[in-house]
Amino acid sequence: MKKILTALLLIAASTSYAQDFATSFKSTEVVPGIYMVEGVNGFGGGNMCLLIGEDYVAMIDDGFAPLAPTLLAHVTETAGRSINFMINTHVHGDHVGGNAHFAEQGTVVFAHENIRKRLLQNSDPAGGDSGLPVVTFGEGVTFHLNGLEAQVFHIPRAHTDGDAAIYFPGVNVIHAADVLFNNLFPYIDLDNGGTVDGFIAGQQKLISLADDETKIIPGHGPLATKADLQRNLLVLTDSQARVKLLVDQGRTIEEILEANPLSVYHEDYNWRFISTERMTRTLYRSLTTED
Repeated sequence: MKKILTALLLIAASTSYAQDFATSFKSTEVVPGIYMVEGVNGFGGGNMCLLIGEDYVAMIDDGFAPLAPTLLAHVTETAGRSINFMINTHVHGDHVGGNAHFAEQGTVVFAHENIRKRLLQNSDPAGGDSGLPVVTFGEGVTFHLNGLEAQVFHIPRAHTDGDAAIYFPGVNVIHAADVLFNNLFPYIDLDNGGTVDGFIAGQQKLISLADDETKIIPGHGPLATKADLQRNLLVLTDSQARVKLLVDQGRTIEEILEANPLSVYHEDYNWRFISTERMTRTLYRSLTTED
């Protein structure tokens, strides 16, 4: 129950951060047939992706449950027809909240098996039981849509224990989901199976797939490049090292917070949900708690 509550707190905190839900959505074409979908005039959830072609229409993530009708109307108008497939990237309600509404319109929901396991305990983040994924995968699954190959692969124990990223090798696009908070301190959900080391390994995996021309859709923040991903990884690894140095000196969490080892990144990476203090606490906890 504690883990589910953590996911629900993410919804509340994210909404508080944005002060209000989005009133509409916009779709920006990243490459022909692939769009990044974002909320407008408020927070619409994590960055989503829409794939449009002659054969199928597919989405990656579907925002908050209360916004699902507005989102569905937008993407249906953009695509010109209904959504065939939905891929969930992890269990949080700002990414799976529209599942039930989309499923009720005939969309087939795919997700990592750990997402379904968690939603079976409490399906509220997905809009209810009808939002449960009906197709699950372990290591990954490949879609062949509209002449494109979409490689969906599991990233173990990173943001959560059910993370997936999607790589489109033919058009050099990656949807990193919440394994990338671009220009923000990342949320690493230790209570839902996430780990700092797994998050770092996940970003290293994404970097290995990218080149200087790759377009990367982050879970939160603006469209990114390989250089952006490398910079965000450097911030995280250096932050971990800065906190570890003080942990190894036997400092308490109160002493570490007083020392403020992440102050160098505060101006650029602090935000309302994952503040510099909260990032420091996450790193301390990950370094001092046995898995």
